[in-house]
Amino acid sequence: MEFMLITLAFSVLAGLLMSRAAKLVNLPAVTAYLVAGLCIGPFLLGRLGIKGIGFSSLEYVDSFSIISQAALGFIAFEIGNEFRLKDLKSMGKSAITIGILQAVITTIIVDIALILLHFIAPSLVSLSSAITLGAIAAATAPAATLMVVKQYKAEGPMTKLLLMVVAIDDAVGLVLFSVSFGVATALETGAISFIGVVVEPLLELVLSLVLGIMGGVSLNWLEKYFHSRSKRMSLAVAFVLLTVGISLLEWEIGGVHFGFSLLLVCMVEGTVFCNINETSEELMDRVDRWTGPLNMLFFVLSGAELNLNVLSNPLVLIVGLIFIAFRSLGKISGAYLSCRLEKTSPTIQKYLGITLLPQAGVALGMALTARNLSDGEIVRNVVLFAVLVYELVGPTLTKWALLKSGEIKVEGRSNARTPNILDNKPGITIK
Repeated sequence: MEFMLITLAFSVLAGLLMSRAAKLVNLPAVTAYLVAGLCIGPFLLGRLGIKGIGFSSLEYVDSFSIISQAALGFIAFEIGNEFRLKDLKSMGKSAITIGILQAVITTIIVDIALILLHFIAPSLVSLSSAITLGAIAAATAPAATLMVVKQYKAEGPMTKLLLMVVAIDDAVGLVLFSVSFGVATALETGAISFIGVVVEPLLELVLSLVLGIMGGVSLNWLEKYFHSRSKRMSLAVAFVLLTVGISLLEWEIGGVHFGFSLLLVCMVEGTVFCNINETSEELMDRVDRWTGPLNMLFFVLSGAELNLNVLSNPLVLIVGLIFIAFRSLGKISGAYLSCRLEKTSPTIQKYLGITLLPQAGVALGMALTARNLSDGEIVRNVVLFAVLVYELVGPTLTKWALLKSGEIKVEGRSNARTPNILDNKPGITIK
């Protein structure tokens, strides 16, 4: 226990120090945390085997998974708070259309590329794995996107649309993966499962929506009985942790698997709460301050669990590079076409797709399920390689796209220890 606490403290310090180095080259803090995790992970500093100083193995990193799950819950809860009624009225239809279309287009493009690769070189990837990877390509990581938005205080129509699309993307990705994985399994076994392809995905969506709505309503009801800011914040934290815990439960009845989507549950909970509670913005601001170190740990742990062994397999690199290239093409072109269909501004059409490139936890979870395929290990390693690339490059591309769209403003305060350097400059308003 003592060494686990030392490791956590060392992880936070490593993330902080790396963020200072990243600032010198204008990289997002998210990238710094990921690199810090990579440096103290089992393939670099962790190889020394010094207890408390780094992570000695991937299994040791996995022992801290409760922190990652909790952080994902708070990240999803905060994204859910972006679905306010006033925003839904103005861009709800566009967000749903873009969220669905860009995911479907990405899946189709990656499917076509990898299926062609299968027919050209069957030894590289099987047909079932090609179809499964196409569905995994649809998934986008909400955590990295949100952290970039928060760090640079991005604000504007594209930022609001982006957060909505990222949230919708996960629900769409879940359905696409369930259907594609069912088809892939049928190709290998010769029998398609209606329960696995249709019933279980729908059950997961419905159960997640119900649990999220119950959580949001219950939080709002209980919150009225507490008046101090600290107690209201503690209640919100307790509810997110409670819903994360319940979301991890799984059971089986009559051959039907029941479960929840952690991200969807917490997003719905946040959406319901922010729309029925008049003081939700003030409460969310306090929760956001509390979760800062937790989010940092999440990304350091994410960096530590990046498996560098995948870089030694030429087959994984070939398929992985094709997967990355065509997924990127799918996200950018899919977002562009769906944005044109919804008649959004040219700026959003041009840059939204770039902000949808980060990929992490959701894709890895899908890849873990796909290991049941005959060459499922290839699927897992290709996704690991793609996550390694996207997590290190994605946040910087998101920052660049938000800068180009004009939604990252000049920060009024560059140092918390010194007076605001822009206070006396004409033409700049500090909020």
